[in-house]
Amino acid sequence: MKISFRTALGAVAAGVSLLALTACGGSTESGANAADAKTVEITHKQGTTKVPVNPETVYTFDLGVLDSMNALGLEADGVPETNYPESLAKYNDAKVTKIGSMKEPDFEAISNGNPDLIIITGRTSGSYAELSKIAPTVDLSVDATNPLESFKEQAGKIGKIFDVETKVDEQLAALDTKITDTKAKSANAGKGLIIMTSGGELTAYGAGSRFGLIHDVLGVATVADIKSEGAHGESISFEFLKTNNPDTLYVVDRDSAMGTAGEASKAVLDNELVKSTNAAKNEKIVNLDSNAWYMIGYGLNNTNKMIDEVAAGL
Repeated sequence: MKISFRTALGAVAAGVSLLALTACGGSTESGANAADAKTVEITHKQGTTKVPVNPETVYTFDLGVLDSMNALGLEADGVPETNYPESLAKYNDAKVTKIGSMKEPDFEAISNGNPDLIIITGRTSGSYAELSKIAPTVDLSVDATNPLESFKEQAGKIGKIFDVETKVDEQLAALDTKITDTKAKSANAGKGLIIMTSGGELTAYGAGSRFGLIHDVLGVATVADIKSEGAHGESISFEFLKTNNPDTLYVVDRDSAMGTAGEASKAVLDNELVKSTNAAKNEKIVNLDSNAWYMIGYGLNNTNKMIDEVAAGL
């Protein structure tokens, strides 16, 4: 069949229009962009995940990770619903997307937000499989049995994801210097004990525990062999304090950190058994910032703060 010049010209014009539409964001646009997108493989506690470099929308459940992001000039788009301490107070704003509690993700809210990356740690580690169905998810938990190296690895992975490895290396080098200086002070500081008060009860934490930074990294000698599993310390009595007689007593007030009613740690420890210890006699009862130690934990800013508190107590 013979085709007229006018018909042929119309077909060419239509073809050009279709190409222009595709280039401006038609249905084939995602393939080209996906090929150009830069990704990095992150090996973490629950596997290896390919994530975009400099992801646009980031959700995290961990306040330590949030603290590190803050230190690096980065912001998260979705965070858990909690009472944020002063250093992270901007995330109390109702305008910031809330993605559940620190232990229980709101899967619907997360899915609706269409994040490019989800970062979890211990409290939400059990939701890894479900969250991975929504977006690339990495578990950046810090290993309490090897806290410093584990934290450095975590920070390094954050550096890779957000292409700020040089900044991370600089901050970790400064942290190493501070640790060395503090260990020099702790060598002759006697033996210490870490306790947490909650509802008038006492639990103790030793080496390899969630607060083990004091012993494992900063070199404060332990006054007793404390047995603890996971995040839970060993239940102790006031008589335990008198018998073991720590030279320094490090105190975390859980009620204060959680914003729940209860006697402040100073009131809980105001008794003759505690007063009989070397720590009390020498004014070496160190009331740690409960938000820093219980809520945030390992982060590039917060770890500096925790070390400073221990150093001041020495």
